[in-house]
Amino acid sequence: MTTQTMALRPLRFQDWEAVHEWARLEEACRFQPWGPDTPEETRSFVRGAVAAWDDGRYVHAAEIDGFVKGIGELRLGPHMQGEIAYGVHPELWGRGVGTGIARELLRIGFDELKLHRIWGTCDPRNVASGRVMQKLGMTCEGRMRHNLLIRDGWRDSDLYAILDHEWVAAASGVTQLDATD
Repeated sequence: MTTQTMALRPLRFQDWEAVHEWARLEEACRFQPWGPDTPEETRSFVRGAVAAWDDGRYVHAAEIDGFVKGIGELRLGPHMQGEIAYGVHPELWGRGVGTGIARELLRIGFDELKLHRIWGTCDPRNVASGRVMQKLGMTCEGRMRHNLLIRDGWRDSDLYAILDHEWVAAASGVTQLDATD
């Protein structure tokens, strides 16, 4: 990552304008069922995300050098599982910010919340997002066909996941082959 510092913190309503800086951009929401957002849509999203914190939906602001330039979400599910999602202002694409956000979400999920499995999805056309999840040791478990309706029609989603013991091995630098030798 070429930026100096990145930190996740709980999203606050006053962050809505910073979030809107990329939520209003067509390229930022190309593979999503939302957007480009109006100011009211962004305010509504942020208001709901802030309110959902106590319900197991943890939406974080990603501060890059003190400015909110991304978000990361960890949504808790049944059976000690969670789902991650992340978004980054397009001006920072390709600089490791998405990887940093996703890595921190995995750390929170496994190290703090003691989850067993964390998963995420992406549009197969969003090659960069798939690479982020692969870089973090997540395994592509398959493709869900036509599971999301977006502006240009039905979208497939690639499903990636990582288990707690895989996270521990990845964090310690041990590969799956190393663990069986």
